[in-house]
Amino acid sequence: MKKIFIALLLVAVALPALPWGQTGHRVIGLIAEQHLSKKAKKRITAILENETLAEVSTYMDFIRSDDNYDHMAPWHYATIPDGQTYEEAGTPDQGDVIVAIERLISELKSKNFTDEDEAFAIKLLVHLIGDIHQPLHVGNGEDKGGNDAKLEYFWESSNLHRVWDSGIIDKQEYSYTEYTAWINHPTKDQVAQWQADGVRVWANESKDYRQEAYELPESNKISYRYNYKNLDLVNQRLLQAGIRLAGVLNEIYG
Repeated sequence: MKKIFIALLLVAVALPALPWGQTGHRVIGLIAEQHLSKKAKKRITAILENETLAEVSTYMDFIRSDDNYDHMAPWHYATIPDGQTYEEAGTPDQGDVIVAIERLISELKSKNFTDEDEAFAIKLLVHLIGDIHQPLHVGNGEDKGGNDAKLEYFWESSNLHRVWDSGIIDKQEYSYTEYTAWINHPTKDQVAQWQADGVRVWANESKDYRQEAYELPESNKISYRYNYKNLDLVNQRLLQAGIRLAGVLNEIYG
């Protein structure tokens, strides 16, 4: 039993930080569900065979264990260096989160799917719209989206990417349903504005916000103060992702 525990621990340490973590992605999925039109909700429920958007929101991380989906690894992020636009930076040959989202939306509208079927495309879209709203998933091209930015978070070794994926969220100690109830209070104007913005606007927002993530003390030791400073932004990005996901799905399914 001890050997099994050690082996599992080593695997856990070796795994890369997952985008937004399970709680964050499920929050985004649940927010989207609560802003779907009746027609869209009915159709999506049928396609997903009664799975919820919250439940499928982590599917794209789950399938990372299958080598058949290795080509999707670059779809979780985009790179826009400081001082450049996305167009100036150029799209990598393997694609990125922007290309993947735009393609999935097009496929769901046309019903012509490149990879698998409609349910699969929805599962990918739910996850990737979450990813693009995490500021460090639009990286500067220098430190793997903060994964190489090593620091101490609440007296434990970590990295900046992990702090934004899950650290700040998990420190609130809410379930995803509790977290959703806490932050899901957008105004009508916010919903209208956020849903009017396109995918590349979402990416540029993350690029602009990521500089706040890098505002670290010289010691690279962060805890309560850093959380307090950045929690509102984390919550805003979760909420925007959920609202925009609902907007996209409402447009596709009415």
